[in-house]
Amino acid sequence: MLKKLFSTKFSSISSAAIIIGAAGLVSRILGIVRDRVLAGKFGAGDELDIYYAAFRIPDLLLNLIIFGALSSAFIPIFISLLRKEESNKYKDNQSAWDLSNNVLNILTVGLISVGLILVVLSPWLVPLITPGFDGDKLSITTKMTQLIFFSPLLLGISGIFGGILQSFRRFLAFSIAPIMYNLGIIFGAVFLTDSFGLYGLAFGVIIGCMLHLLVQLPVAIRLGFKFKAIFQLKERNFIKIIKLMGPRVLGLASSQVNFIVITIFASFLAAGSLTVFNFANNLQSVAIGLIGVSFAIAAFPVLSKSFSNKKEEEFNTTLIKTFKQIMFFIVPFSIALIILRVQIVRVILGAGKFNWEDTILTADSLGLFSFSLFAQALIPLLVRAFYARQNTVLPFIASFISVVVNIFLTWYLIAKFDVLGLALGFSISAIVNFVILILFIKLKVDKLRFQGVLRSLLDISIASLVMGVVIQYTKAGLGNLVEMSRFWGVLAQGLVAGLMGIAVFCIISSWLKNEEYTNFVQAFRGKLFRMFKVKGEGMRESGGN
Repeated sequence: MLKKLFSTKFSSISSAAIIIGAAGLVSRILGIVRDRVLAGKFGAGDELDIYYAAFRIPDLLLNLIIFGALSSAFIPIFISLLRKEESNKYKDNQSAWDLSNNVLNILTVGLISVGLILVVLSPWLVPLITPGFDGDKLSITTKMTQLIFFSPLLLGISGIFGGILQSFRRFLAFSIAPIMYNLGIIFGAVFLTDSFGLYGLAFGVIIGCMLHLLVQLPVAIRLGFKFKAIFQLKERNFIKIIKLMGPRVLGLASSQVNFIVITIFASFLAAGSLTVFNFANNLQSVAIGLIGVSFAIAAFPVLSKSFSNKKEEEFNTTLIKTFKQIMFFIVPFSIALIILRVQIVRVILGAGKFNWEDTILTADSLGLFSFSLFAQALIPLLVRAFYARQNTVLPFIASFISVVVNIFLTWYLIAKFDVLGLALGFSISAIVNFVILILFIKLKVDKLRFQGVLRSLLDISIASLVMGVVIQYTKAGLGNLVEMSRFWGVLAQGLVAGLMGIAVFCIISSWLKNEEYTNFVQAFRGKLFRMFKVKGEGMRESGGN
């Protein structure tokens, strides 16, 4: 039964999106559990600073080579070969499988070679990104980095199989892979750190990468993958992949440089500063992933099709409508996050060695991130709008400028605000990135009008501000009724205040006849109705038998 389930083909976009979204939600929840385990086990101190710093160079390799190649090049070329062979009625998709083997073998050899070189160079490279580390802290960071270099290799191989699964629309195993990765890290934190100390976390990362690979490999084999020793650097389709991945790599490089710069500055601050930044960033990333990225991915094919068919008005309508829908969710979420930041951090991370001082620093960092949450959530949509128009240069320019701004701002702000300067600099640079993208898209897209956005933003802001007042007063009132020194007291305070705020936001949005609220309610009711209709028909069919 499991074999059949993992091999299920999701022919519709809606069914695939549900699977990917549900698995993504589970993965992010496990990410929160992972952070709670790490916080309780180590607190915000030297150990987790070492752990997060050790990821920087391996992550740079992983993002530039693997994600750059797969997301922008391998999948479309692999699919084009499948379609070509289908039209010629080939049964075995031989050229597509040859391409996958060629890319897999070249990637594996390349990652092993580059990985070994970087392992040897780690004693010189790690001090460059952690200049504030010294002694045992620097030594352990170097050894952890060398261990974690196994992760790009395993995730690179897994990424090829994930690309194959996506091409055949087998999304279940692909979607479960990140869940397995987080489970591996949690396993390492819970069961291996007592025996291996901090290195147990690195072993957990490697286990998670292996699980990420092993959950996808059997499905790829059932689809027809068979290993072949093909290694052709000059093969036409492989060269296409290399050419297509260039602009994408530049954009990813800017993002990775941003985090490397933050790591460099954090290494000079008090122990735990890098950990506080990463915990707060992970918490805010949940909203960006579930709202900003999800809507951007859903809109991308429609934007691409509109542009390719030269339907400029349709392109503009889709972009503005999606823009407003993201704002409808992200603006109230940001306000709620600012008001309830301490409760959220305390409930999710407040255990074991993660003390009250760690909680306040992380909560304040989360609050500073929240001010730019609207920009961070809308950037994925704007970037994809440019990609749909086959323009990858302008998003790179915007990203590059924001990185430069972040470097100078962070350098200036950490002198005044210490660890909070990291989050504040990051937030301001994200807003700069957003503003530049808006200016670029206004210049490039004819007849793009934002008047409707301003009216919608006014409605959303009114509802969100009233919601914020209700959350604040409810939170304050409950603080006198529940035991705030206990987990359940803090949870009850945050949960009840948050739910009251959501209810008020919905009531005000309905009263204002907000278009995005109306669209959301209609879509939700429509899906719910269809679900019950399908269930009812299934019961009648069953009864008829």
